[in-house]
Amino acid sequence: MKLDPSLKKATGLGVGTSQARGSKETAKTAASTSTQAPATDSVHLSAQAQTLTQTGGTGAPFDTKKVEEIKAAIAEGRFTVDPEKVANGLLDTVSDLIQSRKK
Repeated sequence: MKLDPSLKKATGLGVGTSQARGSKETAKTAASTSTQAPATDSVHLSAQAQTLTQTGGTGAPFDTKKVEEIKAAIAEGRFTVDPEKVANGLLDTVSDLIQSRKK
């Protein structure tokens, strides 16, 4: 496979430019960065997250038995979708989103 020689001359992302590689400024920045104390972050958990942490998250957020039943129904080709129920669920979700934006 032949490569088009014009591709070698094309400027793109500038990966591997000699300016970034051999610059004394880059070396100074790297040296000063290594002597600085590491930054610290803090995390605050919501009350709900704290409750889940304390209880060990033992309660599943969904019914695993029902999920397995649905998987089996899909695999066997007997799972049916009620388009009206799906549409109503979507409309309810959109309505909730609109209401939360108005507050």
